[in-house]
Amino acid sequence: MAKVAFIGLGVMGYPMAGHLKTKGGHDVTVYNRTSAKAEKWAAEYGGSSAHTPREAAADCDYVFCCVGNDDDLRSVTIGDDGAFASMKAGSIFVDNTTASAEVARELRAAADASGFEFLDAPVSGGQAGAENGVLTVMVGGDKAVFDRAEPVISSYARMVGHMGPTGAGQLTKMVNQICIAGLVQGLSEAIQFGQNAGLDMEAVINVISKGAAGSWQMDNRYKTMLAGDYEHGFAVDWMRKDLDIVLAEARVNKSNLPVTALVDQFYAQVQAMGGNRWDTSSLLARLKN
Repeated sequence: MAKVAFIGLGVMGYPMAGHLKTKGGHDVTVYNRTSAKAEKWAAEYGGSSAHTPREAAADCDYVFCCVGNDDDLRSVTIGDDGAFASMKAGSIFVDNTTASAEVARELRAAADASGFEFLDAPVSGGQAGAENGVLTVMVGGDKAVFDRAEPVISSYARMVGHMGPTGAGQLTKMVNQICIAGLVQGLSEAIQFGQNAGLDMEAVINVISKGAAGSWQMDNRYKTMLAGDYEHGFAVDWMRKDLDIVLAEARVNKSNLPVTALVDQFYAQVQAMGGNRWDTSSLLARLKN
């Protein structure tokens, strides 16, 4: 059992922290910007809550974090009352936020200067993956540090991979989002085409999902897409945030991402339709609009 802190109790962080307590058996203290949610978590799981990230991280062996973006991450780490101010020598900060590789390297440097370790470890699998403890975690940082942290991370994951040096976890998550953007657009176009052709799309997908066209998106989203139900899943606002990170990195490393850039603009149109909090599969709603 380790002494653990978890910072950020959104739709992902809340159950992830819960798995660290229940499945991992760790002593967990949580912090959330809205203190009522941290208190609710503590009452539900039997852990404790803190008033600041600094208080939560004090004397912990591992500090986990899952917040919104680069600025949120800086605020809870190196900002006023940030976690980095109280982390002890040799402890490990595991950042599950989907953020830029640049901020990962910045925070790694700050951690080195203070004598503790840093891993960038964004996750994939969505809210359902977090709730069921079956996330995929892509980790950047020193291999020896990864080896120490991997058994603890596994409390909320079914796949934990070391991708390379600091920033490699975030870069791998960018690859993940590039793949998803194209897959969801393709699935949306296929469903619209099949419906316009008069096909029974339930029957069509039951067949093609077993072949080369099959994907996680097809298996897990086609039913809600056929029903026009988008009030669930990974929000369009968050996907646009992620794709903004992807496209910024692509400008730096000279990658040409025409499909990703186009799908990003399609998501902007979904936002204009009022679909900011709809699931990313709502690209189909745009085609039908």
